[in-house]
Amino acid sequence: MLMKKMGVGLILALLIGTNSTAQTNSELDLKQVLSGKMIETKGFGGITWMKDGESYSCVERNPQTGGMELVAYTAKNNARKVLIPSSMLMDKTTGKQLGIRSVIWSEDNTKVLIYNNTKRVWRYDTRGDYWVLSLTDGMLRQVGKGMPESSLMFAKFSPDASKVAYVSKNNIYVEDVASGKITSLTSDGSETIVNGTFDWVYEEEFGCRDGFRWSPDGASIAYWQSDTEGTGVFDIINNVDSIYASVIHFPYPKAGTANSAVRVGTVPVAGGQTTWIAIPGDSRNNYIPRMEFIPESRELFIQQMNREQNTNKVWIAEVGNEIPANIFTDTDAAWLETNDNITWLKDNRYFTWQSERSGWRHLYRVSRDGKEITPITTGEFDFIQQTGLDIDKGLVYFIASPDNYTQRYLYSAKLFGKGEVKRLSPLEQSGQHRYNMSPTGKWAVHTYSNAVTPSVISMVSFPLHKTIRLIEDNKLAAEQYKSLGLSPKEFLKVRSGELLLDAWMIKPKNFDATKKYPVIVEVYGEPASATVQDVWGGGDLWNQYMANLGYIVVSIENRGANTPRGRVWRKCIYGEVGTFASEDQARGVQDLASQFPFIDTARIGITGWSGGGSQTLNCMFRYPEVFQTGIAIAFVADQRLYDTIYQERYMNTPQNNPEGYHKGSPISHAAGLKGNLLLIHGTGDDNVHYQNCELLVNELIKHEKIFSQIAYPMRSHGISEGEGTTYHLRKSMADYWRKYLSSGGK
Repeated sequence: MLMKKMGVGLILALLIGTNSTAQTNSELDLKQVLSGKMIETKGFGGITWMKDGESYSCVERNPQTGGMELVAYTAKNNARKVLIPSSMLMDKTTGKQLGIRSVIWSEDNTKVLIYNNTKRVWRYDTRGDYWVLSLTDGMLRQVGKGMPESSLMFAKFSPDASKVAYVSKNNIYVEDVASGKITSLTSDGSETIVNGTFDWVYEEEFGCRDGFRWSPDGASIAYWQSDTEGTGVFDIINNVDSIYASVIHFPYPKAGTANSAVRVGTVPVAGGQTTWIAIPGDSRNNYIPRMEFIPESRELFIQQMNREQNTNKVWIAEVGNEIPANIFTDTDAAWLETNDNITWLKDNRYFTWQSERSGWRHLYRVSRDGKEITPITTGEFDFIQQTGLDIDKGLVYFIASPDNYTQRYLYSAKLFGKGEVKRLSPLEQSGQHRYNMSPTGKWAVHTYSNAVTPSVISMVSFPLHKTIRLIEDNKLAAEQYKSLGLSPKEFLKVRSGELLLDAWMIKPKNFDATKKYPVIVEVYGEPASATVQDVWGGGDLWNQYMANLGYIVVSIENRGANTPRGRVWRKCIYGEVGTFASEDQARGVQDLASQFPFIDTARIGITGWSGGGSQTLNCMFRYPEVFQTGIAIAFVADQRLYDTIYQERYMNTPQNNPEGYHKGSPISHAAGLKGNLLLIHGTGDDNVHYQNCELLVNELIKHEKIFSQIAYPMRSHGISEGEGTTYHLRKSMADYWRKYLSSGGK
């Protein structure tokens, strides 16, 4: 879903937003734009807050030895301390320095797990090797010795750090740190039985990867098991790595088809039988997207969603007892999201819960028996995201933006108050604010930016939001951006009927208001993301490049986009994904043209990636009188071809909503194409299958429609693999616009 959530502009922002070298240039060159060397934006990632919340650790290179070392900085005064020198990270069997992808601290901070030699599993590098290092005696040894190389997943210490548990080849193991003795907790893992991790669709759509949990007493492990037998299997044919084709064969449940059977159970760490928790309901037609132990207990807090994803039942199950208790149920007429960041309060008598029951997303306090539901935040605004807690002061910190849906600010509320909220982000800093908060809620790394201001990063203290010191001002990036003389991204409003929509516009830097300009609309349009955001995007250099070729580049936020405008805004599109979005895009760009005479309504183009590719097609096919040229990338042509969890969340099943699937699928309207259309897709896309492109091509041919097409061999959903791919794709797009949507003012 990550790539599915990103529009084209955001993808390029990520490509160019973190650079190692800078180059100031008054003109934009495509290769320079894509190289990421024109604006050097520095970030501040890769830190881990220590358990006491007063300092954080990070990996740094030792300039003397050239090796990596683990250091800590105090939040208060930035005092630096070397926790693990590079000399302790030497593999004595090879004499080589260990590579470090990430580190995991034990609860008592006496040991670390070092993760390296990683391999990609679908979106992320979740397989690799792990090493345990004891800070008390300097012992360093590899975990899972004898297991296949780079096969371990999600290794983590037991609460007392005496053991490490991990997954390898779909089975769960526990290893004693002192002796190295390995105990197999499961043995039935196979191509179809998945223990301790997840199948493709759970990973993509629920963000589920790590599939097991230590009990607080360290005596048991709870884990998910997926049985993929009976799930439809999709094949991707690899024609490029050998003279004979090979096949990638993986379970992928398409909308309306059978899901994997998923269940959860607990097993003693010493080994033995798994106690499977008997949660009622068909395991193929219900989901278990979240499961965590209640703090300092032997009880599991389990969220079970029905297949329609409009009912979330909360169950509590005790280790060793197969019968759970349903303590709370949340429902919605449309759909529900998973409930994350559950916090237990007052000796586990209450837990926090996010809900849209008031018409706005808010945080609630729910009693353990589910009978008391009290709002922690109130008002006509959305609780966007929890950033931290200060249990001692009884405060929750969260992101909201009541007055501007394109921006984000930090607020606080009392966990046992009357629902009042208090803004903490500085009033003079308009834009978006992010916080990496310490476990105690006392400190945070604060990142502020807007569309024309590179990230300013500082350490702040709470509850007063006092700036302690500047970490990175990105002054160089600001100077580089300014030196390019670009037209800044302008935020504005457009109408779709009576509805007011957020939008942005980028003009050429030699803009002449007396001329007429063609327009390129950047669209996403689906419920998973939003494109109109007042946040630094590396200078928007791809969009600026296109603008300076003589185009007005715009983006419009249609109904259903994931913006903090309340439940009705987001969920009015239930069962109608694709229809309202294309209507709003067409009406919005027409209203834009009525506001600005320099827009040439005879030269309107549209483009998008993934869900944005689908909306591009819907706009081209359903509103050919508005959109003359389109470039659709990695698109879903027929909604029945996408996965169960995402598509059914917003559309129900094809069996229950056949009309909605027909109306919302671009392939149903292919006969409406009148303009110029370029289709771009990777043949190795495991997310939105190349099958979508082939079926749409067949339909366009049937209706005698002329179009252009580029297929990128064995590229995935991001179409980034392989030397020269990104440049080829962007150059092809630019050339297509110039050929079919003539640039420059007239």
